[in-house]
Amino acid sequence: MQRMTFLYLSGVCAVLLAITSSAYAHQAVGENLQGSDSETISSAGAQPTVGKSPWGPDDELGRLNLMTDESRAAVLSRVAGGNMYDLAEEYFMGMPGWFPAGDPRYNFWMTHTPRGTIIADPMNVGQEMNEHVSYTGSAFSMYSHTGTHIDALNHFGLNGEIYNGFSAEEYQGDHGWTKTGAETIPPIVARGVLIDVAAYKGVAELSPGYRVERDDLVGALESQQLELAEGDVVLIRTGRMRRYDDTEAYLENPPGLGMDGARYLVESGAMIVGADNLSLEAFPSEVEGNYIPVHTYLLAQHGIPIMELVYLEDISKDKIYEFAFIGGSLRLRGADAAPMRPIALPLR
Repeated sequence: MQRMTFLYLSGVCAVLLAITSSAYAHQAVGENLQGSDSETISSAGAQPTVGKSPWGPDDELGRLNLMTDESRAAVLSRVAGGNMYDLAEEYFMGMPGWFPAGDPRYNFWMTHTPRGTIIADPMNVGQEMNEHVSYTGSAFSMYSHTGTHIDALNHFGLNGEIYNGFSAEEYQGDHGWTKTGAETIPPIVARGVLIDVAAYKGVAELSPGYRVERDDLVGALESQQLELAEGDVVLIRTGRMRRYDDTEAYLENPPGLGMDGARYLVESGAMIVGADNLSLEAFPSEVEGNYIPVHTYLLAQHGIPIMELVYLEDISKDKIYEFAFIGGSLRLRGADAAPMRPIALPLR
C-alpha cells in the first residue's frame, strides 16, 4: 500500500491590503479568477506564498464569502422537490482513515448498556427501575478528517502562515487556531455541481493514481451540458467510493485531482471543491518542493475549503449533476476540519 505521510504545513504571505468595500471585494475575486497563478508567487522562481483575501485582512472565510442571502435564495427557489440525496458516508469501526500517517482510527464504545446498568446502577435508581427503564449510551473518538468532512482554511499553509497571512506563531495555541477554525465555517447553501469524471471516461472507477486534469473536467461538464458558475460547490466523482467498505482497497493509490484541474476550478469560481476519495488530490506530488500542492493551492493560496469522502454514488446513478447543496459542519473551535452531513436537492 502506498505510504501516506501527510504532515501539516504552514506558510508566509505578504502584507495584506485592507479592502473595506464588499462590492470591491467581489470585483477583486472576479478579476483574480481571470488571471494566472502570479498572485500566489512572490517573484519569478520563488516559492508560492499564502493568498491575500480580497475581503480584507481580518477575513477568515475566503471564498465562502461568495455565499450571500441572494445566492441562497436563488438556489432554493429552484428546488424541484422529490428525492433527497444523502452525500455523507457512515462511520464504523475499521473504516478508512489517516491512520497510515499516524492519526487515530475511528473508535466507538458503549458507556452504558441495559444489562450493565442493572448491575452498576450508575444513576442510583435501583434494580427494579433499571429493569424497567433501559439505558444505552455510547462514545466515540476520531481524527477530525475522518468520514465525510470539510477542511478549514487552517488545515494547510505555507512557510509558517495560513490563508490571509495568519501566522502559527501568533494565532495557534494549545487548543487550536484562533483564526479560520472549523467553528467559523457557516452552514452551506449553494448550487452544487457533480463532475462525474468516471462516468465521462466510461468506467466505474478511475484507475489507481489517475490525475484528474482540466481536460477531464471540461469534457465531463460538456457531456453533462453544464457550466460552472462563481460560488459553486464542485464535487468530483472518481468512483473510489465503491470500495469504501474495504478499507485497504479504498486507501490504495487513489485517483484524485491534479494541479491543472485545480487551476481550472479556481478560475471557474468554485467556492468549495470536494471529491469521493480520502485526499482529494492524487499522489505522488507533481510539484517539486511541496508534497501536497493541491491542498495548499486551494486552501492556503485561494481560500477554498475542501471536502473529502463525499458519497456521490446515488446522484451519479440518477444523473443528478446540478442540485442545491445544503450542509452544516460541527462547530469545533480551533479545529482544522469538521464532520459534515450534506444533502443534495435536485433543481428545476
